Amino acid sequence: MKFSEFDFHPDLFKGVKIAGFKEPSPIQEMAIPIIKEGRDLVAQAHTGTGKTAAFGLPMMDKLARGEIERALVITPTRELATQVADELYHLGRFAGLRTLTVYGGVGYGRQIALIHKGVQIVVATPGRLKDLYKKGKIDVLNPEIVVLDEADEMLDMGFLEEIKEIFEYIPQNRQTLLFSATMPEPIKELANHILYQPEFISVVGEDEETTNNVIDQRYYVIHEEQRDEAIVKLLETEPINKCIIFCRMKREVDRLAEHLNALGFNASGLHGDLEQNDREQIIKAYRRGETKIMVATDVAARGLDVKDVTHVFNYHIPFDPQSYVHRIGRTGRAGKSGQAITLVTTEEFRELQRIQKEVGAQMRLATIKGGSDLDEKGMEYLAEKIRDIHIHPNAEKMLDYMGEMDRQTLLQKLLSAYMESEQNSIGSQIGFDQQTVDEMLQSYVSEQKATRSSNRRKKRR
Repeated sequence: MKFSEFDFHPDLFKGVKIAGFKEPSPIQEMAIPIIKEGRDLVAQAHTGTGKTAAFGLPMMDKLARGEIERALVITPTRELATQVADELYHLGRFAGLRTLTVYGGVGYGRQIALIHKGVQIVVATPGRLKDLYKKGKIDVLNPEIVVLDEADEMLDMGFLEEIKEIFEYIPQNRQTLLFSATMPEPIKELANHILYQPEFISVVGEDEETTNNVIDQRYYVIHEEQRDEAIVKLLETEPINKCIIFCRMKREVDRLAEHLNALGFNASGLHGDLEQNDREQIIKAYRRGETKIMVATDVAARGLDVKDVTHVFNYHIPFDPQSYVHRIGRTGRAGKSGQAITLVTTEEFRELQRIQKEVGAQMRLATIKGGSDLDEKGMEYLAEKIRDIHIHPNAEKMLDYMGEMDRQTLLQKLLSAYMESEQNSIGSQIGFDQQTVDEMLQSYVSEQKATRSSNRRKKRR
């Protein structure tokens, strides 16, 4: 099938041709006819399958033909809202369609003014949209088409009640489209609540229900203190175009990004404490390829849709299986292959197994062989570690025991000793082999059993 067969408005089709769209993706081929017919739709599709154009093109076709006047797209994050708005703008610019993003962290004035002026497409986050409706600021926004994009992410981020409240302000005589990568029960209930006799389509195959099958998933079993060393080695040895390193906490993001930049890597940190302008600049630089490494928290990366992300690293294993799915879904987009690499300790291995079982992930154990010599990055790494060393209270006194040795020779000897000890660590293998992992797990399980047994004896006493 060709895009020309959809019979879009000529001005809209011009944008489609310039964008290089020739043959529709499966979700586009299935969704576009249904939307053009005016029916409600529930579509299950991963990000990167072309779903923005799948709902955007038929929606804009109706706007270009004057069949409707307003359309509303609701997304979970401001980053995704900006991405969706940009794509819709580029596809619909020759048809004179104006697009506005509405999200928190910036002033109300411009957003309200443009809505009142009659901007045709509003792409909004739930929090700001609900706030504007509730305060009576945008009563004129009565969209004939409403799209819920990344519905499962909105559920994960706790926006379900806001969504239900928003729909109380929107007229009933509308067309509603819901797009979601997964279909948990609350999303099905929401669909029953806000859609009218919807069509259901899915482009998620049985083997793709939870994790993308074009993503190679690996894990490295390491000691806790090896995390930074392992990440550095992986960044040095993997053929990375762009990557995202996921951390659990904001302070980890800041520390790791700073550490990587000190070693000469091109890294940026992304988390919820950043000012909106700073967040936008960081994402733009990353999207343009000016920054290759994004260190981020889960919340900050929700809905982050950047092309050509070749690697996702889990600096720490995520708290739950669904977070793992969302994390690794940042790579392997649109049929391209990707790499998902997780660092775990033996204490975390049980959690990794639970994630493997619940999401059906095919992960393999891996190791990295280190070099025997220190290269320039290794020297920079050691220099940074030396700068961070706490000065022992007896260090000055120790100098008295060194006799007549001059300070330069003493410094070189001490550095040599430190470099030799650290070189063994840096040049050693990262990640334990299967036999070692099995032995470590057996030892860990035995220790846990002994601890539980000891605790039971104490309780009996």
